[in-house]
Amino acid sequence: MLRSHRWRTAENSAAYLLPSLRPGQSLLDVGCGPGNLTVDLARRIAPGEVVGVDASGAVIELAQAENADEPHVRFEVADVYELPFADGTFDVVHAHQVLQHLADPVLALREMRRVTRPGGIVAVRDADYAGMTWFPPSHGLDEWRELYHEVTEANGHEADAGRHLLSWVREAGYDPEGITPGAGAWCYASPEDRTWWAGLWADRIVQSTFAAQALAHGLADEVGLELLADAWREWGHQPDAWFAILHGEVVARV
Repeated sequence: MLRSHRWRTAENSAAYLLPSLRPGQSLLDVGCGPGNLTVDLARRIAPGEVVGVDASGAVIELAQAENADEPHVRFEVADVYELPFADGTFDVVHAHQVLQHLADPVLALREMRRVTRPGGIVAVRDADYAGMTWFPPSHGLDEWRELYHEVTEANGHEADAGRHLLSWVREAGYDPEGITPGAGAWCYASPEDRTWWAGLWADRIVQSTFAAQALAHGLADEVGLELLADAWREWGHQPDAWFAILHGEVVARV
């Protein structure tokens, strides 16, 4: 997961938000990971203060170490359901690929709104696994996506969060007149990109929290996971391999 975080930039992961950013704003990045995207956003609003929060203390320690020379950014451990900030603290609250991992995304959106100043914005972006598409066809990748849905369902999470964002934001009580929904995409098609993407998932299937959860829920065994990893490697070696990820996006005015 941290490897995928490091690939993200403001341009490829928050283009929908960039027109709303201004120098001097304050920004909270929820689920910041190692901080690559956080720092990139901070450079767009410098000298405004930026705070990145994540639930993992180990991840925050990594973000602090890797971004120690960024003067306007700090990183803290925090729970998205109980953010340690006063009401109306930030001009912008941003969450990228976070709501899909939560049992109660609506509650999180309410908490994000609480710490946003009147007139500020909450911006969220999440992938939609059912909307992912690729070429050439791969039975192994089909099985991978089915397993991913099974694991997230067992965890009480929503793999297809992208299509739910607008509904969740409305349910959280945001003013419908201030909501701007949209969509964006990632595409891995160059030799470098598809090799990186395939290798990342081949490793993640057997080494990550996803693998541990698939085993713990009894949804896969180690042999099956290795076969899925092999399918990813095989797909990534195809010279015409192409993979696209659909994302839902919402900017909501507070």
